[in-house]
Amino acid sequence: MNVPTESRDRTILVTGAASGIGAALCRRLAAPGTTLFIHTRANRAGAEEAARAVEAKGGKSHVLLGDLADTDVAADLIASVANEGRLDGLVANAGFANKTPLASLDAAALEHSLAAITGAFHRLCRAAMPLLQAAEAGRVVAVSSFVAHRFQLDGVSMPASAAAKAGLEALARALAVDLAPHGVTVNCVAPGYVQKQAGAHAALNEESWRRAAERIPLGRLGQPDDIAALIEFLLSLDAAYITGQTIHADGGMSL
Repeated sequence: MNVPTESRDRTILVTGAASGIGAALCRRLAAPGTTLFIHTRANRAGAEEAARAVEAKGGKSHVLLGDLADTDVAADLIASVANEGRLDGLVANAGFANKTPLASLDAAALEHSLAAITGAFHRLCRAAMPLLQAAEAGRVVAVSSFVAHRFQLDGVSMPASAAAKAGLEALARALAVDLAPHGVTVNCVAPGYVQKQAGAHAALNEESWRRAAERIPLGRLGQPDDIAALIEFLLSLDAAYITGQTIHADGGMSL
């Protein structure tokens, strides 16, 4: 019989966890026996706020900083986690949106998106493989985006982000094959339009957000916790037979 997720000891790394989906996920996962490594590129205050929320619910937390576009940072993050002695879950959530149209997108901007999203996921997974293979029920979840699948977005195509997220999904499928013999699952979540926290960077202006909500069958923008709930499930023991999938959480946009 499966042990309920909430009662088992586990260590999970969440990248990009200082706000939004990552912070919402940390709050959901927080529980006695759970150690969360909360990564942010530079928002220490946000990460520390998430850490306090985790500890208030009886969990343990560590805040890690670093720009995942830097080729050394992924290995450093995994080395910090290895000091805990285990890694049961890896959530690759860090990323950013670039809405520069293709005609104006220079090579440096494209390479930065690929390095910070696709390349970072590759480096994280390579470094984490031994720990994940040793886990009793290893889980990897990568946060993709609807922009890898849809291009009729009110004049916004986001080619750099689309390429980076599509590459992320392809790598996740390959990793799912490689890790399946070890019982490790690897999946992607593709959110639709998700409400940003006040003061957070947003790729769209207020009017574009309003029009986006009108195009969503459920009639509203997603909330960070909507996406965090799906990731929480994919990290659980109940998701043991789901791997290599990209699951859309978009209010019906992909219909």
